[in-house]
Amino acid sequence: MLMRSVLLLLAFVSFSGQSETIKENYAFAVLGEPKYAINFTHFDYVNPAAPKGGKVTLSATGTFDNFNRFALRGVAAARTESLYDTLFVTSDDEPGSYYPLVADNVRYADNFSWAEISINPQARFHDGSHVQASDVAFTFHKFMTEGVPQFRLVYKGATVKAIAPLTVRIELSEPNKENMLSLFSLPVMPESFWKNHKLSDPLSTPPLAGGPYRITDWSMGQYVVYSRVKDYWAANLPVNRGRWNFDTLRYDYYLDDNVAFEAFKAGAFDLRVENSAKNWATRYIGKNFTNGYIVKDEHKNESAQDTRWLAFNIQRPVFTDRRVREAITLAFDFEWMNKALFYGAYSRANSYFQNTEYAARNYPDADELTLLAPLKAEIPPEVFTSVFQPPTSDGKGFDRENLLKASKLLDDAGWVLKDQKRVNTQTGKPLSFELLLSSGGNDQWVLPFKQNLARLGITMNIRQVDNAQITNRMRSRDYDMMQRLWSAQPWPSSDLQISWASSYINSSYNAPGVKSPAIDALIAKIVAAQGDKTKLLPLGRALDRVLTWNYYMLPMWYMGEDRVAQWNKFSQPAVRPIYSLGFDNWWYDVNKAAKLPAERR
Repeated sequence: MLMRSVLLLLAFVSFSGQSETIKENYAFAVLGEPKYAINFTHFDYVNPAAPKGGKVTLSATGTFDNFNRFALRGVAAARTESLYDTLFVTSDDEPGSYYPLVADNVRYADNFSWAEISINPQARFHDGSHVQASDVAFTFHKFMTEGVPQFRLVYKGATVKAIAPLTVRIELSEPNKENMLSLFSLPVMPESFWKNHKLSDPLSTPPLAGGPYRITDWSMGQYVVYSRVKDYWAANLPVNRGRWNFDTLRYDYYLDDNVAFEAFKAGAFDLRVENSAKNWATRYIGKNFTNGYIVKDEHKNESAQDTRWLAFNIQRPVFTDRRVREAITLAFDFEWMNKALFYGAYSRANSYFQNTEYAARNYPDADELTLLAPLKAEIPPEVFTSVFQPPTSDGKGFDRENLLKASKLLDDAGWVLKDQKRVNTQTGKPLSFELLLSSGGNDQWVLPFKQNLARLGITMNIRQVDNAQITNRMRSRDYDMMQRLWSAQPWPSSDLQISWASSYINSSYNAPGVKSPAIDALIAKIVAAQGDKTKLLPLGRALDRVLTWNYYMLPMWYMGEDRVAQWNKFSQPAVRPIYSLGFDNWWYDVNKAAKLPAERR
């Protein structure tokens, strides 16, 4: 009892003039509580008895020139982001929960101003050396001095120190639960290797790492092979049991997706996630499908969805006026494209929180109006009066009504028709811009969009470049317009500042180049409200309204179903994870493979 009393007395200390409670835990959740209790043995969406073995070949589009996922130049090989173990890992059937991997447990302040993480004494790198707290501290310092600038902005003033061989202490400049939990997913990189290499530079050979797979073979720009680490130290931890079942994963690179598709049908690789609705409807045919050698799997995905948009670079003079951006959006005839090109397979993107309760689906309620009213002078008036919906057409291919609306908006913005061309009344310059696309993609929609713009007198030039050029031009924001994949947002997280806040203007995630005091104010409130769903709900919807009505990006579409085709040699758990395909939980099924032609097993 005396010892317990001492511990209770020590549980209250002073920090920045305020009392805090010291807690200890094994798992954490951004919102609510973690799903899995401390004694869980495996995730629900795995088969803990899954057999190990088998060789799998996958595909990647484009090329690669190095093995450092965190380099500030070049294109890293597929899967290099998974080379390292992290302190904690997230589960795929709940949003924002963290379970220990390299970490063992955590002692922390209840306001998340600091945390002391105990390292699992069994944790090892691939050379057999043990993971030390100093490796964690070194990794953080490496990212702070040589990583992307947005990391330095988020963690300005934070410190990470090894206070014992297996204990690392994190202190934030200000208490912040989500920032702390984000650091819990920090990859742990071996100081012995990285002290001799710059994190910002590409690597021509694979680095020393510590994850379930290591790179064992490659030809730069053509293929890379990962082999399962047979004595992986964490194989039987609850977060890994039933996972990482294939002995070998090989990624072959194709410059063109159509070539890759034909290679898949011929058996050059084993699995394809299909993003082209036309392909799915018309091209997955032939004797390999008839014989059951290749099987198709389509199932509805009701989780938060990745959505596709066209980002306007609003720092370019041609796109500074919101009316111009809205007019160009009116020329994008989704209904015709979806019917004529995509067999009705897509749904129109209309929110930055697609398929979640944070999407603004109704008129603003009292809580939202309280947030928006002080910003009234800085945001579009439609935020208060209308529910955002992208323009719709009758799907017949010539949407005269929307084009007339677009023409009026352009006239009002000072772009008038002269000799069939839209020109600026002040400068006399024509309204033209370049759409930057990655080469080898399925871009049937581009020419109809270009033709609709031409009817308005707008010239859209199309530039297709390889992945390396796309990456470089995206980082330097050297484009007028480019296609962007907006990653699913299960809740309004503090990561939104990297995509929209003025202080992150140089972030490649802020694709339109937005600098808005109104958006900054809402995001600051979102960051402060992390962990409080009652506050986040109106904040997320208010931000969604402001972003959509500003037309920073043109909403394209999303696919509400997962479409996967595979050579019939795999089995997978009965339960699907909600937030991922779950391929790393599959296993090679020798009984199924035996029914395939010998060269395809």
